[in-house]
Amino acid sequence: MSRNTVAVVEDEHSVRDLYTAWLADTYDVRTADTLAAARDIIDDTVAVVLLDRRLPDGSGDDLLAMIDERDLPCRVAMVTGVEPDTDVVSLGFDDYLVKPVERDVLVETVERLVDLHDYPGDVRAYYQTAAAKASLEAAKSPAELASDERYAALCGEFEALQERVGPTAGTTDPNAVRVLFRDLA
Repeated sequence: MSRNTVAVVEDEHSVRDLYTAWLADTYDVRTADTLAAARDIIDDTVAVVLLDRRLPDGSGDDLLAMIDERDLPCRVAMVTGVEPDTDVVSLGFDDYLVKPVERDVLVETVERLVDLHDYPGDVRAYYQTAAAKASLEAAKSPAELASDERYAALCGEFEALQERVGPTAGTTDPNAVRVLFRDLA
């Protein structure tokens, strides 16, 4: 894996070009506008994937499954116009950004995900779970979340990971985790 390679999977040409321009000074950027093209450019040399959930020939969720099946070491940020729902609990992304996304947020996300490679598996799982939890908390009301079994299970998983990783994660304070994920919650 090259810490310097980012794949941008986005079907909107102007958005794909914008993200590429924002990242090209620091990263080797590969681009794809379809699920099929993304499967061709994502391999074990890619550090970070910026992934749209809706592609002309399928779902970004399918690409996440392929990344998992191939056991690729890349970190994935969903960058999409789709508001998160409890289906995100099982997707396995590392961050979830809802468009439109500002340059500093996108660049900061890529930098953080590149750094995440240096952490052990439980710490990466902790931050993945924190991202899913924060995404849901930003999109849903407390009343909606209170009655959702998948959210409750996610909270239980988050607490268990928090216990295991403790200070290794850098913080166990949920508010600090939220700040790390741009105050999504």
